[in-house]
Amino acid sequence: MFFRKTQVDPAFAKTDQGKGSLDDYKFDLVPSSNGTTIRLAGSDPHQDLLASLLGEEGIETAIGPRTIEEERVDAPMQVRLFAGGRVVGPVGQVPRGLEAVVSEAISRLELAGRKTRIPVEVVRTKQGLRVDLLMGRTR
Repeated sequence: MFFRKTQVDPAFAKTDQGKGSLDDYKFDLVPSSNGTTIRLAGSDPHQDLLASLLGEEGIETAIGPRTIEEERVDAPMQVRLFAGGRVVGPVGQVPRGLEAVVSEAISRLELAGRKTRIPVEVVRTKQGLRVDLLMGRTR
């Protein structure tokens, strides 16, 4: 039997669905390894912005905690980036079904007294530029 790692979102092309799996996390939504990543969905429209960030070091997310209303209607989690001392974006969204993992990482960072930003890497793929959230670094 075949199981998809993330839910299909008809709003995005097949090559822009994002990537990640709940299997990469322990029961408390802590990444299992330092190499755990989530690739954002919906990055195709943001290729020019991503090209300007390609190769830049120290890029992080600029995601606020989800409101009760966003949780209630299961709103998509848009991702903006903090790069070069400014907030840019949006550059995509967390793939459906993985929003809780990102919210938990932000909460975990806040409780630990660290910046509530997830490290990011802009990567070149056959389909274009994509954004990987480096979830393993939030452990």
